Amino acid sequence: MTYNIAILGASGYTGAELIRLIAGHSFMTIKALGGNSKAGQSMASVFPHLRHLDLPDLVTMDEIDFGGIDLCFCALPHKTSQEVISQLPKDLKIVDLSADFRLRDPEDYARWYGNTHTALEQQAEAVYGLTEFYRDEIAGARLVAGTGCNAATGQFALRPLIGSGLIDLDDIILDLKCAVSGAGRALKENLLHAELSEGYHAYALGGTHRHLGEFDQEFSALAGRPVMVQFTPHLVPANRGILATVYVKGEAQAIYNKLKSTYSAEPFIEVLPFGEAPSTRHIRGSNFCHIGVSADRIEGRAIIVAALDNLTKGSSGQALQNANLMLGIAETEGLMMAPLFP
Repeated sequence: MTYNIAILGASGYTGAELIRLIAGHSFMTIKALGGNSKAGQSMASVFPHLRHLDLPDLVTMDEIDFGGIDLCFCALPHKTSQEVISQLPKDLKIVDLSADFRLRDPEDYARWYGNTHTALEQQAEAVYGLTEFYRDEIAGARLVAGTGCNAATGQFALRPLIGSGLIDLDDIILDLKCAVSGAGRALKENLLHAELSEGYHAYALGGTHRHLGEFDQEFSALAGRPVMVQFTPHLVPANRGILATVYVKGEAQAIYNKLKSTYSAEPFIEVLPFGEAPSTRHIRGSNFCHIGVSADRIEGRAIIVAALDNLTKGSSGQALQNANLMLGIAETEGLMMAPLFP
């Protein structure tokens, strides 16, 4: 069976990544591409690297007939996404890539994103889309909320350890480097080549990054008490990739064994040999996440490093993985391509 797919926000990076992935999918056909700012244009003119594909032109959302659509990906900015999704058919399966449905408490959303949530009915039914840990819920969901790319990376490194008794929950430091595509395709002065190249910088200092809302929500629920990580993101002059270095208090070999056993059957999570560190160059363009564990020179401390592609495993690849589950398709369909190297 072939499923008809719509992508809203198809003119952005995550929308284009979805198209690239679905092009190799055996059971999905793209029937509609929404992109209000570029409506009427062909995808070949917006993204020339996709010109070999037979794709519909970009249209406004109002021009899409959702009656023939089985599943819709929403790759829209936060706030816009909740407004759009609240207007979509109630029986339509939706995978949202924005931040609008990630946080279960509306007050948490208002705190981290600065505006009141206006789609509370949809927020209440949304399932958090970290596939490896919400697989059963996702399979039966109508609306799945994709995670933040930074939040996904940190959770893959830490989630199996929260509540395990293997690490000190009050002493977690997460140092994360993210490529520029994580900031989206909109024109921004600080993302110009002359402003960004030949250096990198920390931002959202002091615990102000919005993805901390996801860490707080997920880690605290797992531990049964408040857990707050110390988190500093850095913007690096690269197109793709996230590298998270996590410093914890705990016995390194036990931490490694826990991560290795947790992910042993996961198709997209690879725990490297003990002492080996991952690199973003080895997961670029793929749906894989690589994790490494090393002992620190300070006894009783460990270093965990996780790497993934922010546009694929951190966003669009995760979204397709979730959509496969929602439609009863093999979870790996369309996602087993090897990373790009060099």
